[in-house]
Amino acid sequence: MDELMRRRVYGADHEDPDPGPRPGRAYRELCAGPLDGLLLDVTGWTDEELGTGAMLVTEIGAYGPGGRAGYGPRAGDPERWDWQGDSP
Repeated sequence: MDELMRRRVYGADHEDPDPGPRPGRAYRELCAGPLDGLLLDVTGWTDEELGTGAMLVTEIGAYGPGGRAGYGPRAGDPERWDWQGDSP
């Protein structure tokens, strides 16, 4: 858990002195793609939302600013979400 607590959360302000996860919140690790290694705060998400995944805005994907990176739960390890591709 110590390694998890040192990770950066997707969407955290770049000037935030503590951009890591917060106690009492639920996270998924983003694996591969442009957001590899970041944590996504999924606190309050429904089971359906957690099973579907998310399209996350990123400026560093294949489509540049305003593009999105798709991530979804890994089979057998839903705590990790794998990159599924980029879209405009």
